[in-house]
Amino acid sequence: MSNLPKLAVTGATGEVGGRVARRISHAGVEQRLVVRQAADAPVLPGAVAVEASDYGDFEDMARALRGASTLFLVSGRESRHRLEQHVTAIDAAVRAGVECIVYLSFLGASPDATFTLARQHHATEQHIRECGVRFTFLRSSMYADFVPFLSGPDGVIKGPAGKGKVSWISRDDIADTVVAVMQDRSYDGETLDNTGPAALNLEETAAVLSRVTGRDIGYVDETVEEAWESRRLSGAPDWEIAGWVSSYLAIAAGEMETVSDTVERLTGRPAGDLEPFLIENPELWSHLVPGD
Repeated sequence: MSNLPKLAVTGATGEVGGRVARRISHAGVEQRLVVRQAADAPVLPGAVAVEASDYGDFEDMARALRGASTLFLVSGRESRHRLEQHVTAIDAAVRAGVECIVYLSFLGASPDATFTLARQHHATEQHIRECGVRFTFLRSSMYADFVPFLSGPDGVIKGPAGKGKVSWISRDDIADTVVAVMQDRSYDGETLDNTGPAALNLEETAAVLSRVTGRDIGYVDETVEEAWESRRLSGAPDWEIAGWVSSYLAIAAGEMETVSDTVERLTGRPAGDLEPFLIENPELWSHLVPGD
């Protein structure tokens, strides 16, 4: 596969990876899209789809990445074995000769982070460091795109977040920073907090959602016990519920309130505020509009 593009992008069938792939194509840069099914890959000028069944399949990943020099690695699907899959994918990339990994990590990633998935992100970062390749880690805050889906059908955001704040960032802003990093080696070795321009608590977030949708959206600060009880109704396994609940606890602990200038520094324009972003993307909250 040495004749394939040197730039490799994972997650191109997803929301962030797809945005990254489209921006790279628009810039006129050739890329290979590492996807499960080539038929599902976006059709983009200069892009070649290469199949790899799963991050956890070492041989598939090594074959898909052979000859690539720079890899954008988006985190895998949430699962009980996601960290092991990350490690396998990284080892396969190193075996394939990848020289630089741009990894989409999470704000506050650390071994003792409150949010369980942030601990996985930290462990993934550490493994990349130990492999000796060049790297850049973009530790992104929670997605602004998810805000409308925090509210239940009753128009209430519920979770044990207290008065803690979140520096919501859009997936568009994240994709712009990823592309900037992949095209500029001056960010080699950096770990960059990637956030929106301000931090809001969930009461303030609900107020923004109310103004945008025209519906009264409220916030209820649940206890941890209430949060577990309400989410167990979904039938999800405990490890998944622990992730959901601990994400709110991370907000309460102040681990999501960091505000950085990364978007502006890397793209030359400020990160987007939550309210204008939601106004410009009504498809995200149409399910909350009265009468819909």
